Amino acid sequence: MAVPARTCGASRPGPARTARPWPGCGPQPGPGTRRPTSGPPRPLWLLLPPLLLLPLLAAPSASAYSFPQQHTMQHWARRLEQEVDGVMRIFGGVQQLREIYKDNRNLFEVQENEPQKLVEKVAGDIESLLDRKVQALKRLADAAENFQKAHRWQDNIKEEDIVYYDAKADAELDDPESEDVERGSKANTLRLDFIEDPNFKNKVNYSYAAVQIPTDIYKGSTVILNELNWTEALENVFMENRRQDPTLLWQVFGSATGVTRYYPATPWRAPKKIDLYDVRRRPWYIQGASSPKDMVIIVDVSGSVSGLTLKLMKTSVCEMLDTLSDDDYVNVASFNEKAQPVSCFTHLVQANVRNKKVFKEAVQGMVAKGTTGYKAGFEYAFDQLQNSNITRANCNKMIMMFTDGGEDRVQDVFEKYNWPNRTVRVFTFSVGQHNYDVTPLQWMACANKGYYFEIPSIGAIRINTQEYLDVLGRPMVLAGKEAKQVQWTNVYEDALGLGLVVTGTLPVFNLTQDGPGEKKNQLILGVMGIDVALNDIKRLTPNYTLGANGYVFAIDLNGYVLLHPNLKPQTTNFREPVTLDFLDAELEDENKEEIRRSMIDGNKGHKQIRTLVKSLDERYIDEVTRNYTWVPIRSTNYSLGLVLPPYSTFYLQANLSDQILQVKYFEFLLPSSFESEGHVFIAPREYCKDLNASDNNTEFLKNFIELMEKVTPDSKQCNNFLLHNLILDTGITQQLVERVWRDQDLNTYSLLAVFAATDGGITRVFPNKAAEDWTENPEPFNASFYRRSLDNHGYVFKPPHQDALLRPLELENDTVGILVSTAVELSLGRRTLRPAVVGVKLDLEAWAEKFKVLASNRTHQDQPQKCGPNSHCEMDCEVNNEDLLCVLIDDGGFLVLSNQNHQWDQVGRFFSEVDANLMLALYNNSFYTRKESYDYQAACAPQPPGNLGAAPRGVFVPTVADFLNLAWWTSAAAWSLFQQLLYGLIYHSWFQADPAEAEGNPETRESSCVMKQTQYYFGSVNASYNAIIDCGNCSRLFHAQRLTNTNLLFVVAEKPLCSQCEAGRLLQKETHSDGPEQCELVQRPRYRRGPHICFDYNATEDTSDCGRGASFPPSLGVLVSLQLLLLLGLPPRPQPQVLVHASRRL
Repeated sequence: MAVPARTCGASRPGPARTARPWPGCGPQPGPGTRRPTSGPPRPLWLLLPPLLLLPLLAAPSASAYSFPQQHTMQHWARRLEQEVDGVMRIFGGVQQLREIYKDNRNLFEVQENEPQKLVEKVAGDIESLLDRKVQALKRLADAAENFQKAHRWQDNIKEEDIVYYDAKADAELDDPESEDVERGSKANTLRLDFIEDPNFKNKVNYSYAAVQIPTDIYKGSTVILNELNWTEALENVFMENRRQDPTLLWQVFGSATGVTRYYPATPWRAPKKIDLYDVRRRPWYIQGASSPKDMVIIVDVSGSVSGLTLKLMKTSVCEMLDTLSDDDYVNVASFNEKAQPVSCFTHLVQANVRNKKVFKEAVQGMVAKGTTGYKAGFEYAFDQLQNSNITRANCNKMIMMFTDGGEDRVQDVFEKYNWPNRTVRVFTFSVGQHNYDVTPLQWMACANKGYYFEIPSIGAIRINTQEYLDVLGRPMVLAGKEAKQVQWTNVYEDALGLGLVVTGTLPVFNLTQDGPGEKKNQLILGVMGIDVALNDIKRLTPNYTLGANGYVFAIDLNGYVLLHPNLKPQTTNFREPVTLDFLDAELEDENKEEIRRSMIDGNKGHKQIRTLVKSLDERYIDEVTRNYTWVPIRSTNYSLGLVLPPYSTFYLQANLSDQILQVKYFEFLLPSSFESEGHVFIAPREYCKDLNASDNNTEFLKNFIELMEKVTPDSKQCNNFLLHNLILDTGITQQLVERVWRDQDLNTYSLLAVFAATDGGITRVFPNKAAEDWTENPEPFNASFYRRSLDNHGYVFKPPHQDALLRPLELENDTVGILVSTAVELSLGRRTLRPAVVGVKLDLEAWAEKFKVLASNRTHQDQPQKCGPNSHCEMDCEVNNEDLLCVLIDDGGFLVLSNQNHQWDQVGRFFSEVDANLMLALYNNSFYTRKESYDYQAACAPQPPGNLGAAPRGVFVPTVADFLNLAWWTSAAAWSLFQQLLYGLIYHSWFQADPAEAEGNPETRESSCVMKQTQYYFGSVNASYNAIIDCGNCSRLFHAQRLTNTNLLFVVAEKPLCSQCEAGRLLQKETHSDGPEQCELVQRPRYRRGPHICFDYNATEDTSDCGRGASFPPSLGVLVSLQLLLLLGLPPRPQPQVLVHASRRL
């Protein structure tokens, strides 16, 4: 409510303010009430001289100690606007820099970014790059199939017959306790020399390939040795591929037996703990080995499933979930007499990382009780798969049942739902050691084109929860050439240190036949893969012609980004793909949803939109205009997009053909010129191939100068565009020093520095000594002030960044400053662009004092007016700072200036941390709008392990009664316990730690997490308001008004008299979060499309190989002896040997 000039609207007079109620005088202002002023403030065209020479106008009078009237505060606001504008006009040099560009018009050309042509060219270049990898893939896959077909199986093959480079050998030889060292099995392992290769970020040997075999597979088994024998021939193909395309990175064959052969050879990156790497669980292998899946997992939780068996089931389900990719859909349910989902998901959901996490947590809460009811479980699963009203894979359909055994075959259920077509495969898993008849489980799998597996102990979990992929691969193998289609993966972290990559995959089939006239083999041999580093794809995109806020991005059929400037995961787990959705990489809105859908559908398009963007430092939100243009990348599942601000339609291209001028401008880069011309920071770009990079800009500049003394800007080894633009901008910014800065006295206006930054990569700071306190990024395109200035009209204030948890600013030596910057808009004919940003750095303390004077009732520069008991004037921000709070807050809600001396060290903090009551009122009165989003790429410190009762921690501990019971010792429970303890010597982390920890050091390694971000930005209120914070006797008046042509809000308020009215505090700091509620998100899934091909059926498929179980009753004597050894602390040290499934014999 606007406070009237009459007495009833003013504060109660008196020499000192006390807590008081509002005097009754007509209707009283209610909480949050406000009314806009009658009109905008009158424009002032006067360019002000220095502050103290300003003519200061007297404000209208009111009762003594009255709260300033609205027009008085508007008057103060105009003073502030004029002072800022005057300083920027004199020192910023915007107009002068425009003149300099025009005076040097012959030294550059104006080029145009044509979005459609540009995006089509980049898409074509990426297509060509990937096509070269596809050709290499096809050569490898064809060669592998021929080599295996020609190979003769050897039953009597021995380890010493095979010589190869074991990638893990060096690590194992360094371990004196290694079993392989003790047995001397490394005699057949090559010892290689390696050279550092920056392309691989690793040491490599180009003369050999390396072999990696999972820890839980016995290297000396006949199947593995035969696999090593025939895959050795691939090494020549690897080398020939590299000869034809020297840019090839890792070439990998992942075998269905678990063997990985990759080229070039490099030592395996051994983790601190046990190495759980298995190629068959890598995202690229899973995608290449089978078509997308709709999977329902049902778990028997009847009363007979308890203790160790239930824990084995929980672990098995989690391992099964890890075999699924984002192209798959899944649900998990438990059953006894009834079936129910284990989580909040009531239907199939995408098997992405976050949904799988929900399942894994929910599975740990399963409790065994009741009786077994297979019918309930299978009916639930079939109903899930028949639900056509949801998004799903619509390809392979399967049910995975985990149970400890039962008698019911539920044939009536299969007859009702699945026969005669058998479109749903059934896989059954007998878990734990027991004496149940497994024939019904075998029959269920065999009668429904599935497979039966046994999981008697921990060691069998991983191998048996991934073998089902062999069955799903049968239709692909039988489809032959039709199924030989290259697929490109999501982004993921390379296990060998290459960074973020995508992989082209191609399945490799077994072409052998069991005999003359017999059916062809239907086993998949494995998957061939070739990596492409994201950095190699980025190099094909325009670097610096798009401007600081233009960029290229690409997405896949899931809407996940392949390229995007915001794709910057802080930490990665190579077990999981990096899946950042386009709508999470940017701030989501309806326009972007439409663009994303069109790109996924493979369409071309162009659209100009108004949208919100985060600042680079993630503290601010700007509403901007952007042009989106997109096209599909042919022969791939990717689509490419280009984003351009309207002001980046044109860019400058230097044309420095005059070598004398080149030398002249280059001299202004020499440190010897800094004292007179100001310090120059150059953007750390790849100007030349031989330029040594450095994080220290002084050192980088030194390296640059040394190189330029050897080569010319026109050298073929250099990027002529970057070099010419850099040298041109060096000369142009030097002319700004000469025309504007050098002859000005910065101290007169309390300035610490003036600066200019350009698209060409130059940041010039004047005077030279100010560079010591310059903390902005030397790359203008990565500097928040630069990018925000381009997107905003007027002057952008940037206070120093302060964290609430850090100590306040140290106001010593006048080094703390506030940046004020603005873009230089250049019009050349009908072409408009913004090639530079200029600004000043304000002395915080001096400008805080100046701020108080500008918001005061002074009529001249001498003494301020003091309101006394007998005087008639309004309070102001200078004299009455004990009663009146006056602040400038920027558009993000951060404190810029205050009339309270004790708040000067809080400049840069979110204002709610300074005055929570007032900031909440500003928010409630629509001066600010809040935007919340989630950062899915954050890194968090490792959490200490909990002791959750439902989690799989520790092992089953028998009671004293069990030990005294002879029947227990002869039972399957004792045998299972012994196996668990035995495997626990090797796999102790399986029941105690997250698998990710097994890949590294959990004490020091950060883990990925979700952080909730909150930013504030100016709301819809542009006028000036008076309002009241209603709090009874503690009510406060305040006035707020936007400062024209700035990103500042001017606020004048009564200081709080008491603290009884503390309201909720607005939070801006990033906080840890579980992310949006997944149970709600799956009800409105984002649009996606699966792969265009599906191979889930072939009429010639032989389903007779469906698994056969075997029971091995334990020997009482052996059990007692081994258990006593364990109890006496003399455990044997077995070699973990999980033999490859019998069906792998080729």
